[in-house]
Amino acid sequence: MNDIVILCDMEIKNKIKESGIIQLDLNDFRSNKTLMGIDLSERLHKGLILKEKDFRIWLKEHDWKQYANHAVFVYCSVDAIIPTWAYMLITSKVLEYTEHVIVGKQSDLEKNLIKENIDSLDLSLFQDQRVIIKGCSEIASPEHAMSVLVVLLQPVVKSIMYGEPCSTVPVFKKKKT
Repeated sequence: MNDIVILCDMEIKNKIKESGIIQLDLNDFRSNKTLMGIDLSERLHKGLILKEKDFRIWLKEHDWKQYANHAVFVYCSVDAIIPTWAYMLITSKVLEYTEHVIVGKQSDLEKNLIKENIDSLDLSLFQDQRVIIKGCSEIASPEHAMSVLVVLLQPVVKSIMYGEPCSTVPVFKKKKT
């Protein structure tokens, strides 16, 4: 049996790379900060109420340095009425060691950090460009990040697509004037 070998001088081109389409990967917007939570349920008297005197003692004695350069979310894991000032006091203490603190769940903090990273994009790089927002990522709430990107980019880009370069879903195309 004869093996047939065909040799050719054809250059393989990456048409997607040459097209000038900008690809955005949601994973690139993840924060590298360590996330830490403060659960107010641990400060409740008998698991029901927050006693101001005990709370203020805890505020004074707690090691706030452990939150240095971390991102912090403050929450209560049980159904209790927490006075607003309690969240304010914790936020004030944490801010002495980090700039990232929110009241809410871990997923709220993750969304907040992703939005900050997206908002830091240099929009001039996207002026009249075609953009693909890659679909697969391992971030919390990718639909949130995608929506934030659309809000930020739509006023400046020529088009926005979703998916992979070989298979995209059109999201937005600037109308010709």
